[in-house]
Amino acid sequence: MSYWVVPGARGRSVAARAADALTRWAFGEIGFHRLAIQHSTANTASCRVAVRAGYSLEGTLRQAIKHADGWHDWHLHGRLRTD
Repeated sequence: MSYWVVPGARGRSVAARAADALTRWAFGEIGFHRLAIQHSTANTASCRVAVRAGYSLEGTLRQAIKHADGWHDWHLHGRLRTD
């Protein structure tokens, strides 16, 4: 799952509410068992979104993605249908 919020709408839980709505739809309508969100550990806003949307922090993937400024560690968040 990916999300991006324009600057004027940030700080109002728009991304977290959208992620939660999409998650509930994916579990209820599609029947998924597990969903995940991954983000750079440098992106604290994305971490807050994932947690607010009910995704548990499960671990850190070291140097998992390369950004323009080099390799970044990634947080892995997961949510189960039973959560």
